[in-house]
Amino acid sequence: MDTVNIQCRSGTIVGRVRDETILFAGIPYAEPPVGELRFKPPQPLRSSLDNFEALKFGAAAPQVSGGGMTDSAKVRWNEDCLTLNISAPVALRDEEETGKRAVLVWIHGGGYRTGQGAIPWYNGTSFAKNHNIIVVSMNYRLGALGFADLSHLGEEFATSNVNGMLDQIAALEWVRDNIAHFGGDPNQVTIAGESAGGFSVGALMGCPSAKGLFCRAIPQSGAASHTLPPHAAATVGAHFQRELGARSSIEVMAADVESILTAQTKTAAYFEGFGDEQKSLGTTVSPFYPTHGTTLLPESPLTAIRGGLSKGIALLTGSNGDETTLWGYGKVDQDRLDAIIQMYQARPVLDALNKELPGASLEDLAIAVTTDHMFRIPCIKLAEAQSKLGEDTWMYLFTWKSRAFEGKLGATHALEIPFAFNNLKQPGVDAFIGPGDLPQHLANVMHNHWASFIKDGNPGWEQYSENSRKTMVFDDESRVIEDPNGIVRQAWTDIR
Repeated sequence: MDTVNIQCRSGTIVGRVRDETILFAGIPYAEPPVGELRFKPPQPLRSSLDNFEALKFGAAAPQVSGGGMTDSAKVRWNEDCLTLNISAPVALRDEEETGKRAVLVWIHGGGYRTGQGAIPWYNGTSFAKNHNIIVVSMNYRLGALGFADLSHLGEEFATSNVNGMLDQIAALEWVRDNIAHFGGDPNQVTIAGESAGGFSVGALMGCPSAKGLFCRAIPQSGAASHTLPPHAAATVGAHFQRELGARSSIEVMAADVESILTAQTKTAAYFEGFGDEQKSLGTTVSPFYPTHGTTLLPESPLTAIRGGLSKGIALLTGSNGDETTLWGYGKVDQDRLDAIIQMYQARPVLDALNKELPGASLEDLAIAVTTDHMFRIPCIKLAEAQSKLGEDTWMYLFTWKSRAFEGKLGATHALEIPFAFNNLKQPGVDAFIGPGDLPQHLANVMHNHWASFIKDGNPGWEQYSENSRKTMVFDDESRVIEDPNGIVRQAWTDIR
C-alpha cells in the first residue's frame, strides 16, 4: 500500500493512494461526543494526532437504516462519529500547488436522521483527479442525539437542538485550520449538500457562527427554509423524553443508544404526516431538524440571509422535477390530496396545476405540490434572497427521468447526486437510473459545471434574479430556460 504522511495542525496523518487520488479517511475533528459529552457541543481534540492512520472510514452517527437508494452497504455506526474524509490529487505533494486548490466540503443528507460521509455516491475521485479539487466529507450527529430539544432539563442541554449543526461548524473550522497542509486553500471553500445536507448549507448561510468559513454554497434540493421554531422543537423534545421513559436528565444521559433510537423513531412517526399530530407543531418541518430562535441561529436562516448575513457568498442551488416520488404517493385518493393541500394551504397552487397539467392524476398532483413545498420553492426563495443582495446566484432544475421501476420515479429525490459527482458507476447507481445506456453525457455536463463553480465561482450560465429567472435545466439536452413552471411558482407567492 502506497501511503502518504501529512503533518498538519492536528498532527501527523497517514493516508493512502486510491484510484489515482490520495484518500485520508476517518480523521477525528472533535472529541468523541460520548459519556458526559453526549448532548453537549463538540469539544476540540484534547491532544494532537500522532501518526494517525486515516486508512478506513469512521463510523456513521447512530441511526436507524432507512434502506435508502444512496447506500447499498449496511451502516456501521457508533456514538464516536465525529470524523471527516479528504480526497486529494496525487499531485498533493507538488509544492507549487500547496494551499492553492479549491476545496469542496460535502454535507450528507438523510433527513437529519440517516446517512454518512462515506457513501460511495459522494466519492470525490473525479473532482480530485480531473479538476484538481480537494473534497472533504463529514459525519455529524443525527436525530435525537444531534437535534432533540432537551433544554428544559437544564443548562447543560442548552445546545441539544443544534448540536448536529455545531458539529458541521467544528468540521469547517478543522478545514480552515488544516486544509492548506493537504493542498487546499482555506479561503476557497465551497460547502455543498443534498436534502438535509442542502438544508444544512442553507442554515449555515444564515448562521452567524459560520461566517467566514466558506465563500460559495451549493444547496441541492435543500435551502434555508426548513428549521424548527422553538415551540415546535420543545414539543418534539418533550415527546421524545416521554417515549424514552426518562424522568430526569440523569436517566436521559444513562439511556443506551438503541433506546434513544427507538424513542426517536416513535417520536418521528407520531409527528410526521398530514394529520392532527403534525398540525400540533404549527409547522410542516419534520422532527429533529435544527432549531432557530437559539444562540446559534438567532432567527430563521432565510430571515438572516435576507438581512444580509450571507453577503459575499456565491450561490448555486436547485431541485429535481419529481422529488417526492422517492417516498411514494401511489394510490392517492381525494381525501389524501385534500389533506396535503390543507396542510400547505396550497389551494391556489392546485388550481394552477390543474390548468398547467390538465388531466393529471391525483398522485401526480400530490407529487407536484409536495415537491414544490419541500424543495423547489425553498430553493427559489433562497435564490431570490441572495440575488437581491447583489450576490452571484445561479439556479438549476434537474429533469432527467430515471428509467427504474418502469419510469415511476421520474426525476426523483437524490437522482442528481451521482451526476454532479460523476459517479454513475458507483454501487447502487445503476438500480437508481434504471436500464439502458449509461447517461454519461449528462454526468459530464453537470459535473463540469459544478467543478467550474467550485474553482471559479461561476458554473457557466446566466445568473438568476427575480427579473430574469434564468434556470439551467439538466436533461438529455441541457439548456437554460426562463422561469420553468412559472405559473405554478407564482401561485405560491401569497402562500410563502
